[in-house]
Amino acid sequence: MDINKTIVAIATGPGEYGIAILRVSGPLTLVTLNTFVQRSQKKEEWQARTLYHGHFRDAAGEVVDEIMAVYFPGPHSFTGEDCGEIHCHGGRIIQRRILDVLIQGGLHLAPPGEFTRRAFLNGRIDLSRAEAVVDLIHSRCETSRRLAVAQLDGGIFRLVTALRHQVTETLALIEAYVDFPEDEIDPAQEGQIAVTATFLQQEFTRLIMSYEQGRIVRDGASLLILGRPNVGKSSLMNLLVGEERSIVSSLPGTTRDTIEESIVLSGLPFRIIDSAGIRDSEDLVETLGVQRAFAKLDLADLVLLVYDASVGFTAADEEILQRCAQTPTLLIANKIDLPCTVTPSLPDLPQLFVSCRDHSGIDLLPDKIQEILAPDLTEEMAEGALICDLRHKEALLQAREALVSFERLVQNGSPLELAACELRAVLTALGAITGETTTDDILDRIFSRFCIGK
Repeated sequence: MDINKTIVAIATGPGEYGIAILRVSGPLTLVTLNTFVQRSQKKEEWQARTLYHGHFRDAAGEVVDEIMAVYFPGPHSFTGEDCGEIHCHGGRIIQRRILDVLIQGGLHLAPPGEFTRRAFLNGRIDLSRAEAVVDLIHSRCETSRRLAVAQLDGGIFRLVTALRHQVTETLALIEAYVDFPEDEIDPAQEGQIAVTATFLQQEFTRLIMSYEQGRIVRDGASLLILGRPNVGKSSLMNLLVGEERSIVSSLPGTTRDTIEESIVLSGLPFRIIDSAGIRDSEDLVETLGVQRAFAKLDLADLVLLVYDASVGFTAADEEILQRCAQTPTLLIANKIDLPCTVTPSLPDLPQLFVSCRDHSGIDLLPDKIQEILAPDLTEEMAEGALICDLRHKEALLQAREALVSFERLVQNGSPLELAACELRAVLTALGAITGETTTDDILDRIFSRFCIGK
């Protein structure tokens, strides 16, 4: 949308509320407020960031609603433009009527994310902060909220800016020798270039490796419960969910399809999937359930392989485990309230001993899951060095690839002009994270995730 157009949208989303808010941004903001808002305190000028009581009137002068209104002059507003808010009663008809009057008065309905997009284009926030806004809105648990707030506070921006600064200083040094080819590189400076390149590569790698944990915090992880019939899979599911979500029965084949629920464990979001008991069966429906269970393996971040501790880890359990070879697996030895059978050669995998009947050991499961999937989560979040967006990871991969090429060129004694080109590629990749180097189609994709009015 043309940034010179004045936009409007209902910021509080669809529905009925005690109070609803309509946002306006653009050059016609003040004219719009003066035209449609009749303030109780009649002053010649609107005082910035002051909430005024009054009435909203349509073009014919008819009162639509009793409102409060506020004016935020640019550039010190969220979007960097003149902005305004109209706080009305939250009925659907009232909201719609005010919106219609403003659009008929020359304003344009804002597409999703347009306010935040203008804030980015006007230099009020960088792209990583803009993405943090939608992450905060969509946060699924307390941990994801904290991660989004840290990014909104500029955690990623400061980190990337510091890395770009080191790349820029190295590039300036290289370009100085390109401009004066008769000078040979000082050995001390050559050594510093190598040290900086090694440090940057380590930082890029560390951030790239943090993505999986960041993804789990933001989007959640999938936990797939597998096991033979009657080992306690559905009982475990119900304990984790906190309700009778799966039917529990001593009859084999009770669960014939996958059952999924969203839960929060230790402050992290998870999608937990209960599955049919794994066994050979002539029942077509049960066989399809087993096939669906294994089909979920490709989507699972962690398999909870439940087995009967009173029987021990059997050959049938081993067969199931072999099917899970490509997925991290946690063994759950259930029924420890019964006399247990010792298995002499258990697989070398993380294991937890529980009883779904008396709940023994269940309280240890959330920490065990985090230990496997996100072992360094607390430390990395405290340092603000956690990547949770795939776009950021891909940019860092490109930056690291260009940096490796730079190091190879320098080591091989290639022309410094070529080495300088690779450093510029590093800067371009890092700039994509903060929005200093990006394209309209990427911006469209990012801001399409937003809701209308944000």
